[in-house]
Amino acid sequence: MSPASSQPIEIFGLTKCFGALRAVDDFDLTVREGSVHGFVGPNGAGKSTTIRALLGLLKPDAGMLRLTGVDPTRDPAAATARVAYVPGEVSLWPHLTAGQAIATLARLRPDGDDAARRAELIERFDLDPSKKMRTYSKGNRQKVVLVAALAANVDVLVLDEPTSGLDPLMERVFGQCVREASERGVSVLLSSHILSEVQLLADDITIIRQGRVVESGALKDLSHLRGSRITAVLPGGIPYETTTEGASVRDELQRLLLTGADQITCTPASLEDIFLDHYGTELSADERDEACGPSTYTGAARAAVPSTTVEAEVPWADRDPDEEPPPRVMWRPVRGE
Repeated sequence: MSPASSQPIEIFGLTKCFGALRAVDDFDLTVREGSVHGFVGPNGAGKSTTIRALLGLLKPDAGMLRLTGVDPTRDPAAATARVAYVPGEVSLWPHLTAGQAIATLARLRPDGDDAARRAELIERFDLDPSKKMRTYSKGNRQKVVLVAALAANVDVLVLDEPTSGLDPLMERVFGQCVREASERGVSVLLSSHILSEVQLLADDITIIRQGRVVESGALKDLSHLRGSRITAVLPGGIPYETTTEGASVRDELQRLLLTGADQITCTPASLEDIFLDHYGTELSADERDEACGPSTYTGAARAAVPSTTVEAEVPWADRDPDEEPPPRVMWRPVRGE
């Protein structure tokens, strides 16, 4: 990394248009050294355009970019020399075996990879390196590029929907490997629309909406500012969910106890809560389910709590977007069974 650069990834004022469409608009993002930075937004928000500009794959219309201290628009080879990139869609040499593909990718890097770590990763990802790439499923092709990237001797990992096609067990292995890379001092930009993945791994997050930053900072600080998320089951089996400011949490819990609610939980606001503050009323049912998991909206719940009226549970797709929730109850999805 260049000594003139304070952080491994720096983006200031990035703007990119495709005809009349402004895909990224005056966008800022900084990744701290050794951190995992979650880059969150639904498909079409501008994440992949930002990453392509950062890697020197497209020329921005405006803005300044620095990757490992180098401007990728002027010298993309130097900027990416100590960077490994994993896309969500993988296409590699079909006639090579997985082992040959990983070795070839390592030889393309100025500093190669760590052979011992490569062998360990092949075992952890349960990958057969003797099989031809053309025989691999999407998930196994994804494993190949993940092994190649995580074994590489690099300072920065840029991961764009990296777990696409992986099963839950391999997603867990991936998460462990990313955290280990961060502990070695590698900086990670993790772009995903799967919020649980980012919640688990990220130190910092940036939420992008229509090409612009709508929230950015340390995840723990942003969660603290949102207060606490309280869920319960009210008498009659009615699900209840709200996000409550810190000073009001005790009163809210007391009211729930007085109504006879049970299965009460109180946790810090999650990335899902933060995300839905910006996107909750704009996502289609399919987009929301992909990011947050299957759920239904409930504007109810407060009925059994004094001085409120219970409303029926309303499926997400059928909810009237102009309908106001009961007092102090935020519209939030309740996980499906």
